[in-house]
Amino acid sequence: MAGTRSRSSGLFSGLVLISVGTLLLLHNYGHLDLSEFFTRWWPLLIIFWGVIKLYERTVGRRFGGSGGGITAGEILLVLGMLALMGIVVAVDWGKARMGMDWGDVGDNYSYDLDISPKAIPANAPVVVRNIRGDITVRGSDTSQIEVSAHKKVQSWTESEADRLAKPVNVEIVQNGDSYEVHPTGYDTSDAHISVDLDVSVPEKSALTVRTDKGDVQVSDFQADVSVTDQNGDVEVRGTNGGVLIEARKGDVKVSDTKGDVKVSGKGGEIEATNISGSLTVQGDFYGPVRAEKVTKGVRLVSPKTDLTVSALAGHLEVGSGNLDLVDAPGNVSLRTRDTEVNVENAGGKVEIENRNAQTSVRFLSTPRDDVTVDNSSSGISLTLPGSSSFEIQADCRNCDIDSEFSGLDQTKSESGDSHLAGKYGSGKGPKITLKTSYGNIELQRTSITPRPVPAPSPMAVPVPPHVPVPHVPNPPQPEVPPATEQ
Repeated sequence: MAGTRSRSSGLFSGLVLISVGTLLLLHNYGHLDLSEFFTRWWPLLIIFWGVIKLYERTVGRRFGGSGGGITAGEILLVLGMLALMGIVVAVDWGKARMGMDWGDVGDNYSYDLDISPKAIPANAPVVVRNIRGDITVRGSDTSQIEVSAHKKVQSWTESEADRLAKPVNVEIVQNGDSYEVHPTGYDTSDAHISVDLDVSVPEKSALTVRTDKGDVQVSDFQADVSVTDQNGDVEVRGTNGGVLIEARKGDVKVSDTKGDVKVSGKGGEIEATNISGSLTVQGDFYGPVRAEKVTKGVRLVSPKTDLTVSALAGHLEVGSGNLDLVDAPGNVSLRTRDTEVNVENAGGKVEIENRNAQTSVRFLSTPRDDVTVDNSSSGISLTLPGSSSFEIQADCRNCDIDSEFSGLDQTKSESGDSHLAGKYGSGKGPKITLKTSYGNIELQRTSITPRPVPAPSPMAVPVPPHVPVPHVPNPPQPEVPPATEQ
């Protein structure tokens, strides 16, 4: 029996160590995000523990013992491994949020590099590749690539820094029909060496930028722009082609772009302004995600939100637990959870599915298309102008429906459910469907209030100056016969 318990306990401990080691190895090589693993897949730890305990109990009975019990040593081992992975997650969080790098040692030394320009065809594709360091690329009206570089070395002594920096250079090479700019002359795995690149490229060249660590800025291009940044902020502005950005850590900013914009991956904030094309955001960004004036609409797909807006004349902001959408002249389709939703002044069809958070929709003008809001475990608020015409059906479970529109009143069942159905207004309007549970429904009414007219002065009655005032003589009074004496 003792031998069985020893074998089973050793099996559990060995599997825990192997599993934790595998997770940490995958995390170090970038194939696994431990923070995401803990957030979504932590129940697998309990399942794994239960399977091992069930196996141990089966083996214990086979050899005449009990087995399958949870010992204090196993609990300490699991807590210790969880603490270790928690420290790794905290370190990564500190690096991403506060810009810390635990490998920074010694002093920083900087050296300028002069690279001879290279003439290229005006439409030739250009690739700028780097490992560590910031990249700035501008479009120009010339037919050549111009590069200004700064190499940086971290070292304890200046002589050692000079030795490490001396072989570092930047090349402009041709690969088929395209041209590539990249640093050379050093071990790319050495985290103490980085190269900042400032590049000028013909504005009609399609541009591709790839880097592992560093900020990227791109501006003034007539062709498509593609940026892949594993760790750093990305900014693209003033382009006429499409923009494709793949990020892992960092913020993304795109402005004044005439083509379609697509941002994928994961990272921090996203800001898109004055986009003549469409905006697509797909991935896990802890945000907020902000968009303003996107002509062809916004498509946002995240682990808990699926949003489609066919046109955006105002602004959109999606943060942690909230979604605000203002001035969307097209259709709006939203499916989310645990998010407080506020939609104002939508111009097309509205379809919203939410749960566990309040949903509010407000129309500043009479709605023209159908409105459907399906919520769960929270309330719904719908505001319409008093001049609207519409057909409505509202249902809620264990709640009340409060209506400010005359003639639209709820009926309540014995179980506490409420129902409201009817038509309002003189014309044929859109159909409104509201449904929720454990949250009240509010139908609010707005009206246009005319500007108040100042009251006339009590001293005189104003008369328009162009209207003459006729003179009317006192009319003759009728004669009254004298009274007769009695």
